[in-house]
Amino acid sequence: MSLMDHGTVRPVTAVAWSSNSSTCPRDFILISITEDGAVANFTRSFAMKSGYYLCYSKALTGGMVVTDIQVISEKDSIPHGYCYIAEHLEPKTSVWKKKRVCVRIAPVGSVETAVLDIKLTAKSKMMLQHYTYVGDIHGYVLWCRKGHFLSPVPQAKPRSVGLDVRSLSLEQPSALLPLRPSNPPPPLPNSRLSNRRGSLHSKDNLDKPADSSIQGITALDGVPFSLHPKFDIQENGTLNNIRIKSLRDIENEYSYTFAVEEYAAKRIRPTGGATSSQ
Repeated sequence: MSLMDHGTVRPVTAVAWSSNSSTCPRDFILISITEDGAVANFTRSFAMKSGYYLCYSKALTGGMVVTDIQVISEKDSIPHGYCYIAEHLEPKTSVWKKKRVCVRIAPVGSVETAVLDIKLTAKSKMMLQHYTYVGDIHGYVLWCRKGHFLSPVPQAKPRSVGLDVRSLSLEQPSALLPLRPSNPPPPLPNSRLSNRRGSLHSKDNLDKPADSSIQGITALDGVPFSLHPKFDIQENGTLNNIRIKSLRDIENEYSYTFAVEEYAAKRIRPTGGATSSQ
């Protein structure tokens, strides 16, 4: 059983045309000889000054693989999902357009099978085992083999480490210092604070956002709240001789019976036609 049967062969990732080995891109394999011993330089003709070769690559740097190859004529429309292969030719050189090679590519992680190898034979009755006939083009027959391929293992790229990073010790981290505010509030005066201050402080903490972002900072942050000493509440419930009235005291003091309005409503309006007798 061959390596291809075990699925340990890298897939074909690109196919292209090239004039010769000098114009063949890097990481590409140039097919210079057919399987039956003929030169794989596509035949010169009256319209073409020089021939060209078929080449393919198995470099997985682009993350794409070739899943299928087709040969179509100039009258056929290119199938959906396919594209013509690239051309790396010398100046003033062109590829025969009556028949063209197109490929279908897909991301390497989205398919399980791909094109594993490409071969050429002269236009004869020679058959290649385990290969699929793709088509004939300009006197040559194109074959391809498909199957499971060896998925590439991603490797981490080496990174340069600076001297400052190397000097840092990861085994003995320095002890973290407690956070302190850069602008602490001034000390509070020695005066008794009211219960209202405590409630305002708790409400202020609830209104602030959970994070310490700049959106939660206001101009009053860090400013302590305290009543003026002359408004300090004494133990007897008075505020510097100002008695705090209860609800009952206010109702008794400002009770209004509406007696005047009731009396005015009950008065009999005098009639204008009555006259006093002498």
